[in-house]
This record gives sequence, C-alpha cells and structure tokens, in this order.
Amino acid sequence: MLASWPEAVYAIGDVHGCLALLERMLSAIVTDGRSVAGEKLVVLVGDYVDRGANASGVLDRLMTPLPESFKMICIAGNHEVMMLDHLADPRSDDTWLALGGIETLMSYGVNISSYLAATPRDRITILRHHIPTNHIDFMQRLPVLLSLPGVTFVHAGLRPGIPLESQNDHDLLWMRPEARTQSAANGLIVHGHTPVDKATETDGRINIDTGAFATGRLTAVRLRQRQPPLFLAVGELSPA
Repeated sequence: MLASWPEAVYAIGDVHGCLALLERMLSAIVTDGRSVAGEKLVVLVGDYVDRGANASGVLDRLMTPLPESFKMICIAGNHEVMMLDHLADPRSDDTWLALGGIETLMSYGVNISSYLAATPRDRITILRHHIPTNHIDFMQRLPVLLSLPGVTFVHAGLRPGIPLESQNDHDLLWMRPEARTQSAANGLIVHGHTPVDKATETDGRINIDTGAFATGRLTAVRLRQRQPPLFLAVGELSPA
C-alpha cells in the first residue's frame, strides 16, 4: 500500500502481448504527464503475456525505466500465474497453451511443433533455453494488488465487504463481474480481466480492459485527487 498519492496515476488495461499498443500508450501518457507537475505513477493491472504476438517484447518494455518523474508498478494477472505454473511443470497446465501460451512461446522463438511433441523433461530444457531468467523473476515478483488511499488497483476485482488483507489471491486474479459488486469499504476499484467495449466508471469500479489483442484498442485511465477520471485510448490506426 502507498500511504499517499502522487500527482497523477495512470492505470493501463490488459496488454496481452500487444507491444506496439503498449508503446503508443506509454508515449501518450508521457505526453499527457508533461502538463502535470510532480511525480506520476503508471500502474499496469496484469495480463502482459499470451494471446498477442509479442509477449516477450512487452515484458522487456515493462522492465525498462520510464522518463524522469514517472514510476511504474506492474500487478500480476492470471495469465502470468498460468505461465509461471507451466514453466515450473510443463505437464501440469496444458490449458495455458490453449489460452494464449502458444503465442507467448512463439514470441520467444520456440518451435511449437517440436515443443508439443517433446517430453515434459525436454520441454523444461526448451523453456530454459528460450525464456530469460529475468522475465521469470519479474513475473514472480509481481504483487497481486496496489492500494492508494481510496483506490485499489487489482487484476480482476475484490470481494465486497472483505478487507484488503483478507482477500483471496485467486479471487483477485480470476473473479468475474457478477462476483464483485462494490462496497464502500475498499473505495474505488480499478481492474481489467473482463473485456468491455468501452472503459467506464460504474458501481464504484473502473474496468480498463478493452480487449487489446482482439480489438486493437488499449485503454488507460488517469486519476488525480479531487478530479474526475480521464480516459485515454490508443489503437492500431488511431493517433496516440
């Protein structure tokens, strides 16, 4: 938990391997942030890998510092957890491969035909050869939420009426809208995980996942104390 607010917080929705969109969004945020004096915080709400074509490039970018006066914090998504589970035991999570893991492995240069035909032991060798340890370390260190006074950033949502310290990690990573009706106890919730056509604030929460890998549109929200949310969006064909 951060005890105090920076001048502005920019939260970015699920990237899912869409490196070009992430670059455009970060550029748009830096441009917008020039009008905000003081420290700016960029928060990403998880799901950096899978589905899109360049998961490895996205992780490289997230480990690269932003310009001065900007700080970045990345939160875990369920797809990072699935990937880590598969890396630890390739026999245990073939579901990950069907949910975007194939695209992620391809982004690291893995030959998919050879990988699928390999034994679990040989798969481990292939993974160790292709996936950098700093990418694995980065994903293993991701927190499951970030809270500021009055706002919580999380991948999927929070259970209503339950204090932050008592929330279940599986819920934070996996729950769907019907399970996360908001209660005032935890203030505003900013999350992704469930794609929506347009990011809006409803029921005390903001969903910023606009399905970048499928729609070609990545969305963020700028939050400042005592100001209404400002939404930013970039697309494959739109100006940043």
